[in-house]
Amino acid sequence: MRNRTVTDTLTLLRRNLRHTVRYPSMTAGAIFGPVIVLLLFVGVLGKTLGSGLAASGGHPAHYIAYIAPGIIITAVAAGSMATAVAVCVDTTEGIVDRFRTMPVSRVAILAAHVINSVLSTIASTACVAAVSVLLGFRPHATVAQWLAAAGLLLFLTLALTWLAVAMGLVSATPEAASNAPMLIVFLPFVGSAFAPASSMPAGVRQFAEYQPFTPAIETVRGLLTGAPIGHNAVIALGWCVVLGAGGYAWAVAAFSRPAAH
Repeated sequence: MRNRTVTDTLTLLRRNLRHTVRYPSMTAGAIFGPVIVLLLFVGVLGKTLGSGLAASGGHPAHYIAYIAPGIIITAVAAGSMATAVAVCVDTTEGIVDRFRTMPVSRVAILAAHVINSVLSTIASTACVAAVSVLLGFRPHATVAQWLAAAGLLLFLTLALTWLAVAMGLVSATPEAASNAPMLIVFLPFVGSAFAPASSMPAGVRQFAEYQPFTPAIETVRGLLTGAPIGHNAVIALGWCVVLGAGGYAWAVAAFSRPAAH
């Protein structure tokens, strides 16, 4: 049974990878969206915002050093949209119902989408990081810090992917599936990705400090730039566990129900 699950997962993964290559629009959007935001904030607003951060103390004068980790997290969040749409398309077009009638592992159907999404998000995150370096981002991380940052990004990607899979399963149409993860995509914008939470108005500051992405952003920023991390790493990992476990349970429950499409 285990061998069949692995074989089925690899077979379905090849299918999903081919779809990603043949229809790259969602993946391209997940890459170019964060890159465009990076270019906008660094090229247009970087000097002004960087001066403000330096004046407030404790932040680098070069804005790229502050914003790059936040944009990398934004790229991770953006990958959830393509995942939700891909899962919904398979569900609504009947291919999942076809798989149910065949000797195909049920676990493999979801696992293939998750692995495909994680691989796509890794590629898009690497592209965003490369553009950040071209724009002047110079991390001062050791090998251990790079590995810790990569591990957190991978953990966060996996958690958000399961959440996106669940959203795709419960969405009635691909259009609805593309809208469902919008909150995930925009949450980093209301965090510390572009400005310190301490500089925000009271209500917004409290939301920014306690939402899931801010501790992840601060942890990656600290690991790559040498800024203090505090308890953010533990909080970020805790959020990953909550989001991942909740998304997995939701996805399994939704997949177990008879199709309502």
